[in-house]
This record gives sequence, structure tokens and C-alpha cells, in this order.
Amino acid sequence: CPLLLALALVAIPGVRGACPAAADLKNPNGTRICAKFYDKSDPYYENCCQGAELTIETDTDLPFLPYDWRNIISSLVVAPRCELTVWSRNGKGGKTRKFKTGTYPRLEEYRRGIFGHWSNAISSIYCRCP
Repeated sequence: CPLLLALALVAIPGVRGACPAAADLKNPNGTRICAKFYDKSDPYYENCCQGAELTIETDTDLPFLPYDWRNIISSLVVAPRCELTVWSRNGKGGKTRKFKTGTYPRLEEYRRGIFGHWSNAISSIYCRCP
């Protein structure tokens, strides 16, 4: 069915679900935010970026995430012109990945090694906005 294929191709690239747009990441006073983390994702995109959220300011370097956020991040959004580097172990150890500007509603879709993925696997971060 060509119509179904066209709908699928249009829907996939811009999938954000309930996640905010990267351009909307700002504090109430208008200052810039580097990224936002969420502890809930779902097979349905419209249910992603739910639950508790953690706001990351620009130039944040956390080799040790707060205990209640370690290995629990399952959705994230990175602000325009920002870059988020994550590690799978405390102290910036283990596997690493860089996330550029954008919305990442399901970290299960981003591979971490051969058998793993990045959902519930982030222990250290560095977020910078030039």
C-alpha cells in the first residue's frame, strides 16, 4: 500500500511524542537549558518523556549523577547548538555516546555495544552549549 508507506516515512523522522521540542528548552526566566532528562518512556511515542524530569543547565559536568537519576534516564531532549555526552559508568567510565540537538523519546532505540541500549544505562554526563 503506497499510502501506508508514505505515512510511515512521514511519521518516523519527526517523532517527538509528548516530548518538548528542542527549541522550547528554556528556564522560566528565559535563560538557556542544555538538556532535559525523563525517567519514563513507552513503546508508544505519545507516552514518552513522562514521569520525573531533570533539567541540565549549560556546561554541566556530572561524572556522578545524583543517585536517584543514575541508570534511570529513558528519554531526553538536547537544546539547539548543544551537545550531550553520556557514559555508562560512574566517573565517566564505560561506553560513551554523544547526543546532538534533538528529541530522543526512546533511548531503547540507541545501541550501546552489541547487545545493550542507552535506556536506563546513563551514569555520567557532560552537556555543553558553545
